[in-house]
Amino acid sequence: MDFIIDVSQIVLADIVLSGDNALIIGMAAASFAEKDRKKIIFFGLLAAAILRILFALIASYLITVPGLLLLGALLLYWVCFKFYQDIREFSKSDEKNKKEVSKTVEGKSMKNALITITIADISMSLDNVIAITAIARDQTYLLMFGIAFSILLIAIFASAIVRILTKFKWLSYIGLVFLIYLSTEMAVDGYFQIKPYINF
Repeated sequence: MDFIIDVSQIVLADIVLSGDNALIIGMAAASFAEKDRKKIIFFGLLAAAILRILFALIASYLITVPGLLLLGALLLYWVCFKFYQDIREFSKSDEKNKKEVSKTVEGKSMKNALITITIADISMSLDNVIAITAIARDQTYLLMFGIAFSILLIAIFASAIVRILTKFKWLSYIGLVFLIYLSTEMAVDGYFQIKPYINF
């Protein structure tokens, strides 16, 4: 019974905490031409997988580091700013000039998109792994299951998000607002984490 409860909690945590990863990868990939989207999603998933595994190895230490959540929130705010710039550029394009626009984003912009996704993955993977570790405790197989399941969810959701955002560009702004909300929530949690260490 305890095993079923633990697995259920991990699945629920993954659904909640992997959605933001998928949103970021999907938003980044949506502004690229069809042939480049698969590359963006692949590298985004690869970064998420590697970071989750690395964080899992030192998860017990990460939980005790004050200010880590606040740092993650600051990184996410930067990601939000970068996405705002990308969305504005993407929104100016239409189906008529999409081919021309896609040519301008292949070089430097592709590199920038991958950097943005990686930085976002650092923050998003952090809270996901910490949550899974808290549930799994010392049960390594549950931790591995949680990481594998979260990566699967990101792969499924990211592809779906790309299709939706390329069809309805205005939804990108709703996604951006959601990311700002997540960043603020993480910043607040990070503040309360370091509050006991702040002397006035």
